[in-house]
Amino acid sequence: MKIAITGGTGFVGTQLKEKFVQEGHDVYILTRSPKKYKGTNQVTYVGWLREEFHPEKELPVLDAIVNLAGESLNSGRWTEERKQSILESRIKSTEGVLDLIDALPEKPEVLVNASAVGYYGQSKTKTFTEETTEPGNDFLANVVEEWEARASQAAEKGVRTVYVRFGIILGEEGALPKMTLPYKMMIGGNLGSGEQWMSWVHIDDVIGLVHFAIQNKDIHGPLNGTAPNPKRNKDFGQTLGDVLNRPHWIPAPSFALKAALGDMSTLLLDGQCVIPKKAMASGYTFHYPELQAALSSVLNK
Repeated sequence: MKIAITGGTGFVGTQLKEKFVQEGHDVYILTRSPKKYKGTNQVTYVGWLREEFHPEKELPVLDAIVNLAGESLNSGRWTEERKQSILESRIKSTEGVLDLIDALPEKPEVLVNASAVGYYGQSKTKTFTEETTEPGNDFLANVVEEWEARASQAAEKGVRTVYVRFGIILGEEGALPKMTLPYKMMIGGNLGSGEQWMSWVHIDDVIGLVHFAIQNKDIHGPLNGTAPNPKRNKDFGQTLGDVLNRPHWIPAPSFALKAALGDMSTLLLDGQCVIPKKAMASGYTFHYPELQAALSSVLNK
């Protein structure tokens, strides 16, 4: 297959590129700075999202586009300006994908667009699946709702569209290194009440689910990118401490996290219990359905 990836130089994108290359596919990384990277026989870097670039003239007929582009949620305090940047980065990249689809002589068969479990809002009591159609009403839910609304326009153009609602991705980069730091300093413990849900997913299953969405033509619309066994924060932390052989004992009070992080503290203090019902019903087999094995595979390398 011939597959284009936006955000292909980031944590998930790099892993996805390597998976596709291993399987013999040709990968085209859409980037604002193509000259920064050196291509190979199977990997080509193509300029995108700047007036001087015309990717439609450089790309072959594509089988799939994977849109992973968007500013990180956890790289800085959420000022009003930063919130706007988080939203606009996702909208701009998705609109860029739509413009590319319009410009290509032949449309790809599928667009797999990144999304997030933040769509569902926050709850300590509810369980969410893809059948949940009412989004939450907080900042992250609003971002995801607008993001998916843009992506859904590809379906109107005749392109099968899947938006993968990722949970907390466990890998050597991303959130996990920050989560392990307190435990390595012997001060790990509950965040706030510890009752909030953490819907997590191993990086291998992130790659697996994107791959599955491309290949399975019956999948369209939302696809929860989470493991089938979410954990409450207190249980997640206890398991993390066990894997690291460190104590889980010093709680971080909610007020302290809110004072330190502002609105961004919602990433730590709030959550949702999300089940990947569609993936399981469609026959996807998780590499890491259980948390302890998932954490061990990353942290005990």
